[in-house]
Amino acid sequence: MDPSYDDFFTRLQDKLDEVMPWIGRYIAAASTVCTLAMAIDALNGLWCKKLWFPCKYFSLDATSLTILGVAMKLTVDLNTLLVLDSDALARLCSLFFMSTAMANFMLSLGSTKDREILMNVVALGILVITIVVNIWIQVFQLERFYHGTTFVNDQMVPTILMLLLLVTFASSAITLPTSKKSLEAKYQMMHKVAMTEEGMVTRGQDGRIDKQMINGMKKYWLMAETSNPQFVMARSVLCTSSSVICLFATLYFLFNYILVDLFKFGVVRLRSHSVWFTAVRFKCLTTCRGISLREELKIEAHWIQTLVYWRDSFSGLQIQDNKCRRHLHDAKWFALTFLIGVQIMMVIVSKLLLLIPALLITPLILFFKKLKARRLSRLTTSNNDIITESEGDTELNLSRFVLLLDGEADLPEKTLKNIFGQADKE
Repeated sequence: MDPSYDDFFTRLQDKLDEVMPWIGRYIAAASTVCTLAMAIDALNGLWCKKLWFPCKYFSLDATSLTILGVAMKLTVDLNTLLVLDSDALARLCSLFFMSTAMANFMLSLGSTKDREILMNVVALGILVITIVVNIWIQVFQLERFYHGTTFVNDQMVPTILMLLLLVTFASSAITLPTSKKSLEAKYQMMHKVAMTEEGMVTRGQDGRIDKQMINGMKKYWLMAETSNPQFVMARSVLCTSSSVICLFATLYFLFNYILVDLFKFGVVRLRSHSVWFTAVRFKCLTTCRGISLREELKIEAHWIQTLVYWRDSFSGLQIQDNKCRRHLHDAKWFALTFLIGVQIMMVIVSKLLLLIPALLITPLILFFKKLKARRLSRLTTSNNDIITESEGDTELNLSRFVLLLDGEADLPEKTLKNIFGQADKE
C-alpha cells in the first residue's frame, strides 16, 4: 500500500480523535443532568418528609429516556476499547448508574397515564436490552483477551441486575391499572361515607372554620394522599424488591471500587435504598403485632387480574380457519399462564425480601420498645401529653379513610401524622 495512504488515514484518525473529549463532555453533561434531577427529587422528598421520594423532576418520559440514552452512549458503543482501568471503570459506573435510574423511575409509573405506560416501558426495555446485548457481545468476543481478570464478572453482574429490574418494572406496570381502578372505587365509596357523616358543614357566624369542617377537609386530604399513585407504587412490594436489587448493586460496586464518585452513588442511591429501609421499618411494626405466614404470602387479585383478563379474553384477530384460530388461542393461553406464574413468583419473592429482614429486626424493636415503656412509666404525664393523646384519637378516628389496596398493612401512626401535618400547612 502506498505510504501516502497510510499517512492520510493516520491524520484522518487523529482528526477524528480530537473531538472525542467533547463527546465525553457531552456524555458527562447528560449524566450530570440525570444525577441532579434524581438528587433534587430526593432532597424534595426529605424536605416534605416523604421518605418514599416522589418523582417530580426525573420521571419515566421521553425527555428523561433521551437524556439517559445519551448518558449510556459509552455502554452501547461496541468499538470502545477498554485498554485503561479508567475506561473499564467508566463503563462500570454507567451500568450501575443505569440500574439506579431504573429504580428511581419505578415510582413515576404511578403518575403515568395508562396509555403511556406501555410505550414508556417498551422504550425503557429497548434501551436496557440494547445495552445488555452490546455488553454481552463485547464480553464474549474479548473474554480470551481478559482471561484471568475480573472483566467478565464486572460487566455481567450489572447487566443481570438491569434485567431483573426490567422484569420488576414490567410486573409493576401490569398491576398498576388494576390498582388505580381499585383505589378509585374505594375513594368513591369513602367519599359517600364522608358526605353522609359530615352533611352540610358551614362556617360559623364569626367567620372561623369550626373543628368539624377541619376534620372533614382532613378526611379528603387523607384519601387523596394515600391514594396518590406514586405513594401506592412506593408501598408496593415490587418497588421494594427493586430497591433491594439496587442496594445489592451498590454494595457490589462499593466493595470492588470503594467510594468512586460519591455524589452519584451516595445521594442518588439514598433515594432508592430508603424505600426498602422504610418498607422494612413499616413491616417491623406489623410483625410486632403478630403475623400469619399464609396471609403474608397471599397473592391478591390485583397482582394478576390484568393478565388473567388477557388470557381468558378471546383474540380480536379475525381468522377464518378454525384450527389455526384454536392453535393461536392455545398459544396465547399457555404464554399468559406462564407470565401469570412469573408474576406470582415475583410477588412472593418480593414479599419474602421484605418479610425476612422484618422478622430478623423485630426482636430488636420489641426490646427497645420495652426499655422505652419502662422509662416512660417513671415519668409523670404532663398536660401536653394529654393534648397529644386527644389529637392522636382524632387521627385514629380519621384513619379509616386511608385508602389501601387489598392485602396492604395499615400505615404507621407516624406516617399519618406527617400527612396531617402537611394538611395543616396547606
